[in-house]
Amino acid sequence: MTTAPDIRTDAPLPAFPFSWDGTRVPAEVEDLRAATPVRRVRTIAGDEAWLVSSYDLCRQVLMDDRFSLKDTSAPGVPRQYALTIPPEVVNNMGNITGAGLRRAVMKALNPKAPGLLDRLREDAHRLVDLMEAEGPTADLRDAFCEPYSAGMHCRILGIPQTEAPAFLRSLDIAFMNSACPITGAKINWDRDITRMTALLDDPATHGLMGELAALRDDPDYAHLTDEMLATVGVTMFGAGTISTSGFLAMALVYLLTHPMATDLLRDRPDLIGPGVEELLRVNLSIGDALPRLALEDVRLGDVQVRRGELVLVLVEGANLDPEKFPDPHRFDVHRDNTADHLSFGGGAHYCPATALGRAHARIALEVLLERLPDLTLAVPPSQLVWRTGFMKRIPERLPVAW
Repeated sequence: MTTAPDIRTDAPLPAFPFSWDGTRVPAEVEDLRAATPVRRVRTIAGDEAWLVSSYDLCRQVLMDDRFSLKDTSAPGVPRQYALTIPPEVVNNMGNITGAGLRRAVMKALNPKAPGLLDRLREDAHRLVDLMEAEGPTADLRDAFCEPYSAGMHCRILGIPQTEAPAFLRSLDIAFMNSACPITGAKINWDRDITRMTALLDDPATHGLMGELAALRDDPDYAHLTDEMLATVGVTMFGAGTISTSGFLAMALVYLLTHPMATDLLRDRPDLIGPGVEELLRVNLSIGDALPRLALEDVRLGDVQVRRGELVLVLVEGANLDPEKFPDPHRFDVHRDNTADHLSFGGGAHYCPATALGRAHARIALEVLLERLPDLTLAVPPSQLVWRTGFMKRIPERLPVAW
């Protein structure tokens, strides 16, 4: 067996992420994937990491348990960026499983829960009603994407819809990418945990949080504290809302800048389901990369990754790899392998809410394309302002007209 070369250099490393612009793939992505699909880069935190940009190697990292998510929060390891949540919360689904709560969480995330999809559709129509009443222009991210996603997560958690604004206001800081710790993140975290803990004792609380609250009377769950239960609620609301609203906003950016794709889905609503899958593949909502820490020396392509080194999985590199998806920039709802995209991660940390996320986006697009068939950007694409230093690529505003 040959030894993988040790590709390290004293030359300045490219800074990663490359670009926050969500309307185009950074030029560096295709160049790296073709020439050096495992490449040293400099992270926001100033540390070195291996950036992986081809589909096969990205999938290898996600499926190999020698690459750990949990250990990316360990003291002294190279960082992608400063943590904005307590270190022990990084491996959230692992913690949920270890606490014996996975079944309850998965039940709450099931889109087949009685009435959930009907209520999602009602919410989407209600938000369009409000837009039309104030139109004929709107900021689609603020008027639709965020309240629609936040409302869904309030329903899943079983907390009042009136709680959404309080928990939403933390997310702009909670998902920042910063070189140093952010004071506001800790303040917001403590406030949100206190607020969610109080909801455990609220008789109006039902859904997942109501089910978790009831476990406090079960001796088999005596190991659970109120803070642990509140953490489940806060993390599910935050990660779920920012992921679903971010993807939806970016899916709409794609459609608004690719009229042929919009025309297809508007004229053929039966194709919106596979259309969502293809939008998951081509959209650029994952603004950074999925981090993993090598637990031992691992050969990755032509590179020997050493134990303790940080590896970053570049999802947009994998999803647009022509070796896996021929003519990858073409929007094609008839691809036979579209669902192989890595937008939900992979391996032990594959997103548990995939079915819910797909249903959330499908219903939103069905309603928007039906109710606002002439929806268009109200500004040139070049005038969209992109948020910087954030885990998701999102436009600060998404001005539309109809």
